Amino acid sequence: MDTFGLLANGLVAAMQWQNLLYALLGVTLGTAVGVLPGIGPALTVALLLPVTYRLDPTGSLIMFAGIYYGGMYGGSTTSILLNTPGESASIVTALEGNKMARKGRGGPALATAAIGSFVAGLIATVALAFLAPWVVKVALSFGPADYFALMVLAFITVSAAFGDSALRGITALFIGLGLGCIGIDLQTGQARLAFGIPDLLDGIEVTTLAVALFAIGETLAIAASPSQIKEEVLAVKGSVWMTLQDWKRSWAAWLRGTVIGFPIGAMPAGGAEIGTFFSYAAERRLSKHPEEFGQGAIEGVAGPEAANNASAAGTLVPLLTLGLPTSATAAIMLAGFQQFGLQPGPLLFENNAPLVWSLIASLLVANFMLLVLNLPLIGLWVKLLTIPRPWLYAGILTFATLGTLGANGAMSGRLGPIPFSFELLILLAFGILGYGLRRFGYPIAPVVIGLILGPLAEQQLRRALAISQGDPVALVHSPIAVTLYVIAAAALLIPLYLRMRGKGAVLQQMAADED
Repeated sequence: MDTFGLLANGLVAAMQWQNLLYALLGVTLGTAVGVLPGIGPALTVALLLPVTYRLDPTGSLIMFAGIYYGGMYGGSTTSILLNTPGESASIVTALEGNKMARKGRGGPALATAAIGSFVAGLIATVALAFLAPWVVKVALSFGPADYFALMVLAFITVSAAFGDSALRGITALFIGLGLGCIGIDLQTGQARLAFGIPDLLDGIEVTTLAVALFAIGETLAIAASPSQIKEEVLAVKGSVWMTLQDWKRSWAAWLRGTVIGFPIGAMPAGGAEIGTFFSYAAERRLSKHPEEFGQGAIEGVAGPEAANNASAAGTLVPLLTLGLPTSATAAIMLAGFQQFGLQPGPLLFENNAPLVWSLIASLLVANFMLLVLNLPLIGLWVKLLTIPRPWLYAGILTFATLGTLGANGAMSGRLGPIPFSFELLILLAFGILGYGLRRFGYPIAPVVIGLILGPLAEQQLRRALAISQGDPVALVHSPIAVTLYVIAAAALLIPLYLRMRGKGAVLQQMAADED
């Protein structure tokens, strides 16, 4: 069946009433949590991950996709009205959008962000549908050595692309790889690093680790902050609708942002923030109103927001087809697949085609829902921004704890007469680890990716060496493996170069504005 037929079947499944309900619930929850200050899409998805645990795989992943897109949209509201980017990809949105809000044009800024996100998400999702089968055809020819090279590429990518230091990224990755060794070795049946604790024989739950590092760790980091900055929420004055002039200045920026963001998000060494920086630099060069940049240019919101959301859809290309996460949010989504025993990659399209195409089609549905839902409810999202920080983070702690208990937190031990859950102890321990990583500037995503991909890499390495009777040359014998190793080497340098170039353009603009 061709791509049109598969996508049509996916749309039929996604339009069933229960799946529409899951999608609506997902985009609503994702937006509501993502709009809160200091909470980016990765934390949003991690926090709501246990909510989807009891659903069927198709409904759960459709809801998950809605949470993903809703969290991406919610970050723009925080950036524009509060000048608090939830993630690095929203920095440029805050730069121009907050200036528009201070001039009383917060409504048009939010509108161009919402419509730009819709346009970019729609085009990028269609591109995902047509590009993914081609990547799958290539990936089906992979052998064990090729898969191991792909895992090495993933490890190098996350180490180099996350954080400001590749060394710190590698250190965080090795923490995750060490955690991935805990449990029973599937080939020998021997217990590894369990220390005689029965609860560790099944390994570390990815869901627990993700919630602990992102939600608990972030909460502890905020609580330990020496000073609490009082933030001003700007009111949305006047109409939220864009004028005809706003439309004329935005539509081309939406398309350019989509073209820039999607391929960068799909690159193994990509990242949403790179696309937003390039989009901002492009809009500044092409704008007929360059004097407005740094003062609230609507193109400076439209282009980067479109690039951000196109990049979000682009990250699903390597995630779904190769099992390769290229962002923190993609790493949490990988954990979401694994909680149902699903491993993203070419075999996912072969063995679970209805589920995959329902998921891709649900992204189109979620885009329409976000557009219809969010513009009329901007006033409600603004009210959420006024929640006091102590209440907000106390709620996050409570929600994360109850979610973990609901997912896999059965009482498994006793402290004297008091029963306790070993999973909650693990949650607290990894939450403290997450705080420590943030405190010393180590990225979080490589730990999660190391836990998920480490056992897979070990399995493929063992298979490759078994086939070659222990000859390590077999690891570099395949042209595909050699190509992946070359890409991995380039991935150490490309993100650094692109960031320096993109950020340099933004810094030059900011310096020019100050002059």
